[in-house]
Amino acid sequence: MQNQRKPSNIFEIIAETNRRYIIDLLRTRPRSVGEIVERSQLSQPGVSKHLRILREAGLVTTSKESQRHIYHLRVEPLQEIDNWLQPYRQDWSDRLDALEQFLDEEE
Repeated sequence: MQNQRKPSNIFEIIAETNRRYIIDLLRTRPRSVGEIVERSQLSQPGVSKHLRILREAGLVTTSKESQRHIYHLRVEPLQEIDNWLQPYRQDWSDRLDALEQFLDEEE
């Protein structure tokens, strides 16, 4: 079995499609592994692997209800991505403002 390198930063972690899907599921409400398996195309071991990576990155926490582990999304680690995107948002906002001004002048 090939030893895979663990993702080292938030960008690598959310670059994986299945992890983004799990994050989207958890954004709406906390869920058990079984619920995530039912809603995804992944096996239980596959979901557990992705949840472990998300937990190690601090993106999810767990609580226990009876025998089930419930996963909760933590959005604070996503702040790194928001911070990185901020200059691009400002650039787009400036460009849209300039376009709006140009269109107003054309009327």
